[in-house]
Amino acid sequence: MKCILPLLLSLISYVSIAQTQITGTITNKKNEPIVGANIYLEGTYDGTTTLQDGTFNFTTAETGTQILVISYVGYETFKMASDVSTLQHLKIQLRDDINALETVVLSAGTFSAGDNSKVSALTSMDVVTTASALGDFVGALQTLPGTTTVAEDGRLFVRGGEANETQIFIDGIRVFTPYTPTTNNIPTRGRYSPFLFDGITFSTGGYSAEYGQALSSVLLLNTFQEPDQNKTEIRVMSVGAGLGNTQKWDKSSLSINASYINLAPYTALFPDRNNWQKPYENASGEAVFRQKTNNGLLKLYTAFDTSNFQLTQEDINFQNGVNFKLNNSNLYFNGSYKAKLKNKWRLETGVSYTYAKNNINIGQSDIDDTENSIHAKLKFRKSFSNRFKLNFGAEYFNTNFNEAYQDNFVSPIDYGYKNNISAAFTEADVIFSKKVAIKAGFRVEYSELFKETTLSPRASLAYKTGARSQVSFAYGDFYQNPNSTILKFNQNLKAEKAQHFILNYQYNSDGRIFRAETYYKQYDNLVKYDSDFTSFEANYNTNGSGFAKGLDLFYRDNKSIKNIDYWVSYSFLDTERDYLNFPTAAQPNFANQHNISVVGKYWINKWKSQVGLSYAFASGRTYTNPNQGGFLNQKTKSYNSLSLNWAYLLSQQKILYFSVNNVLGFKNINGYQYANTPDVNNNFARQTLRPAADQFFFVGFFWTISDNGTDNQLNDL
Repeated sequence: MKCILPLLLSLISYVSIAQTQITGTITNKKNEPIVGANIYLEGTYDGTTTLQDGTFNFTTAETGTQILVISYVGYETFKMASDVSTLQHLKIQLRDDINALETVVLSAGTFSAGDNSKVSALTSMDVVTTASALGDFVGALQTLPGTTTVAEDGRLFVRGGEANETQIFIDGIRVFTPYTPTTNNIPTRGRYSPFLFDGITFSTGGYSAEYGQALSSVLLLNTFQEPDQNKTEIRVMSVGAGLGNTQKWDKSSLSINASYINLAPYTALFPDRNNWQKPYENASGEAVFRQKTNNGLLKLYTAFDTSNFQLTQEDINFQNGVNFKLNNSNLYFNGSYKAKLKNKWRLETGVSYTYAKNNINIGQSDIDDTENSIHAKLKFRKSFSNRFKLNFGAEYFNTNFNEAYQDNFVSPIDYGYKNNISAAFTEADVIFSKKVAIKAGFRVEYSELFKETTLSPRASLAYKTGARSQVSFAYGDFYQNPNSTILKFNQNLKAEKAQHFILNYQYNSDGRIFRAETYYKQYDNLVKYDSDFTSFEANYNTNGSGFAKGLDLFYRDNKSIKNIDYWVSYSFLDTERDYLNFPTAAQPNFANQHNISVVGKYWINKWKSQVGLSYAFASGRTYTNPNQGGFLNQKTKSYNSLSLNWAYLLSQQKILYFSVNNVLGFKNINGYQYANTPDVNNNFARQTLRPAADQFFFVGFFWTISDNGTDNQLNDL
């Protein structure tokens, strides 16, 4: 007994000595105490929680180097590796969890559409439910601020930029011929069906260093990641028919979409101002194959379409008008692969190939052009932490364009060009806190055609001004080689340049979003020539310049009024250019100062219907009246159009759809054509250029057959 007592006393003394006390205080970045934070040694049961004053105190029998872990909802988990003997009187400040929804978003110049977007001005449904769009995603985007109404063209004109300054990408890979070809005074449409895309990002400026060869804007289309079920979609329309089918397997899926359009029956019922010998006809098909791998996803997208038409259009200089005939075929292939690599690296790579062939007859002239284009990209991305992300990559563009021309006076001649561009880019996202984030990087390109290297710095900054509001700023240099209308005649040029400065304010609450954005763009190295039209005889240089500045406003609300969803856009544009064959700097004839768009949708439960309207207003555009002095010296009257649509649910999976564009029959004017020579009184006669038809009517029946028996195409109308 005498031996046991000293032994017990010695053991108690040892245990007491072996216990180490760990203490400290936990606060946020405002030095406010955090109450209830969890503190523990990793891999043990030793720990506690913070008190009202943010302090903590616990003991441990662990020795040596241990990892102290501190966690609390809304803050990043803190870890500290140290000898337990040093873990006393700690003062630790937790950082905000920047993954939380209220974290600032880099949004200057960018509209996102899609259910996965953090802040969406549009949803994926909106892309093709807009009354005036007629199922064309480009038409829907023209209701957003920053775009200009050029009714006779149909392409995207963004912030004082020509349509060819906007580039379109599918799954990050370039589309070289995104629009179906057309002729004067007849608007084109986007080639690709909206039914295969679930996300759209439309950037009106200041976009990432990942994207080049675009002076004004980029439009990013993302195909569906993975369908949720087998589905068949049938479309019967007043202008044609369509069929879509999706098959889903364990690790793969296939979606196809085919359509046929023929305007002959429609123009027979509703004749327009053109004399059609062969009304517009188009056949197209698309397919997306997806294959899951152990670490990634492979997508193969292909699209083919062919179109043809022939008509005679009025021309003030030709008594019998001008005959125009077109045959076009276009093939586009896109393969992309995304995968997770080791150490939190991600790989994104892809390649696209475009084959486009046009056979055009204008009067006695025969023009055949062929384009073969390739885009290949390799990109790596890594999140070093929640606050620092890095991506870098390289890409290659190749375009081989050839044109053959002949008429009654010119022997057949072939000409064209090869345009090869290599590029590399890098960019970093740094999120300092929930309130402050920055993206910065640069892009370098080498043009083999011009033997020229360009460097493009890009940066954007965002600051959160309140719980639901933020401001952001973006700057960047952007380069783009001239297009085929120039390069096919002259290649001794250099890349055109634009600088973007953008300041954005955004307020986002439940069901409501408001954006205000002002910008300034400076153009340099624009192509100029000294003839009426581009030709071999013209003299070319890149001494042109210009500017565009303005204000864009956007408001959307789907909460204030039950079952009503609407948005309003306004754009003010001030722009001048001295380029092409302009004798002086002037507002180009594709630009108008004021654009207003109002889109509304109303769901009527009693009628099982969704009705919608879309109103567009655009102030007049410039034109040159040779009977008065000056260049681009007058403006057309303002453009107005009100469109309506109605989708009626016949049954859960069957929809009857009606729409009419310009329901009030506004007599819009696209411009004027003047005679080449004056009359005996020295006056130049003119004719008014009006749309081929003042109104367009559409009727469609849409039927979905799916596994769950409840899906329909209302979201796609």
